[in-house]
Amino acid sequence: MLRKILAVIAGIISGGISVGIVQTIGHNLYPMPEGMKSDDMEAMKNYVETAPFMALFFVIISYAVAAVVSGFVSTKIADDGKKIYALICGVIFLIQSIYMMSVLPTPIWFWILGILSWTLVLVGYKLALNKK
Repeated sequence: MLRKILAVIAGIISGGISVGIVQTIGHNLYPMPEGMKSDDMEAMKNYVETAPFMALFFVIISYAVAAVVSGFVSTKIADDGKKIYALICGVIFLIQSIYMMSVLPTPIWFWILGILSWTLVLVGYKLALNKK
């Protein structure tokens, strides 16, 4: 039982790290305006409304990478072939993503891709099962 709990925790941590890495790359390629802090929600709302497409798309890429990574890590650690651990990670990240999308003025395409990207935990699950 402990192994299964740790599998989900490790999946969430590895997914969170993946989001951070990819979004850092995105911020380096598409920096926020000078002096803007990411914890200033009003500034973030204004930025999201005018941000370049690729600046927003890097967030979607980070979700997709994190989904695959968290699905893979949670499945490998649980080591029983069940997809429930990957799905739990996906649902937790999905809830967090929906919250952020509801707080920030994100476009409809972002909502669609932001929700669909978390289904990629199943790709990570399948990759973890591959013995080759």
